[in-house]
Amino acid sequence: MNRALGVLTCGALLSIVLGVLGSGEPWLALVLGVVFAALATAAFGWVRDGKGLAWGAAYVAVQLPLAFVLFTIDAGVGTTLFLVVLVSQCVLLRLPRPAIALVIAVVPLVHLGMSLGEGLREGIGTLISVLFAAIITELLLREQRSRAELAEAHAKLRDYAAQAERLATAQERNRVARDIHDGLGHSLTVVQMQVKAARAVLPTDPGKADDVLAKAQEQAETALAEVRRSVRTLREPRPVPALPEALKALAEETSATGVTARLTVTGTERPLPDEQREALFRAAQEGLTNVRKHAGAATADVVLDYAEAAVRVEVRDDGRGSDGGPPTGFGLVGLRERAAHLGGELAFTSTPGRGSALTMEIPG
Repeated sequence: MNRALGVLTCGALLSIVLGVLGSGEPWLALVLGVVFAALATAAFGWVRDGKGLAWGAAYVAVQLPLAFVLFTIDAGVGTTLFLVVLVSQCVLLRLPRPAIALVIAVVPLVHLGMSLGEGLREGIGTLISVLFAAIITELLLREQRSRAELAEAHAKLRDYAAQAERLATAQERNRVARDIHDGLGHSLTVVQMQVKAARAVLPTDPGKADDVLAKAQEQAETALAEVRRSVRTLREPRPVPALPEALKALAEETSATGVTARLTVTGTERPLPDEQREALFRAAQEGLTNVRKHAGAATADVVLDYAEAAVRVEVRDDGRGSDGGPPTGFGLVGLRERAAHLGGELAFTSTPGRGSALTMEIPG
């Protein structure tokens, strides 16, 4: 916008120069034209660069009388263009609208020295010209502001998109970490327990040791399949089995390691979303893994309760228990994240000599 007004100012000054050189206009018109043009370019840029309303008003107070004097000497096209430039600059300086309206109303008064008819005709023409210039400048200024706001909005959207991508990446990384811990960690724990059991009975009962090692091999194959499923999950969702059947298989798997696990299902079974089934299954899996690794228990009970507004999975054992507060391992951290994501809760209780209980309850 400033560049366009600069070109218009130079064009107006050129018109005055040609008038002075070609038709014998007073040289004073050229001097005043140069002064006006210098102020309209250099001084205006300085004033507009954040100098405040007072400097803007002072600039107009100097330029408007200068244009009037110039018009009385040379009432040509160049001087009229100077008036158009001045009104546009009033808008760019963001002067109060009453002040801009006053300048627009005063500009046609440059024709007061003419006859009534001619002055009225020229005054109306000048009024229309400067009014049109003010409107166009205001519209262009609004468009410029809109473009700046749009560019800022686009920049913010890009930042938000980048943040969302980073968050999604972190969430996916945490999800994969939970799956690896809950799935592979559980399977490797079972294999470890079975290998220990096989080594314990190997000197006295090689046949039984061989059976236990065969089960360990099956569990290792299950762990490998779990890893492959986790990798495939990165490309496509994996199916989640029905919860009662999955928990039954989990209990049987635990019983095979020497800890008797029993499953009890209460309430009326109903279909659940995959994410909820996955979370409840992982809670039972983590609970039974902890029973085998830390509890020193002989039995464990898995309860699946279908209540009216929620579904609960609880794993209780008859192990040694503890009074040191809930464990803070990665498994429980991951379960808490799963429960919180689904609007549910995770609880862990433990009593010395009476065992522990891990409970997850989620709406559903």
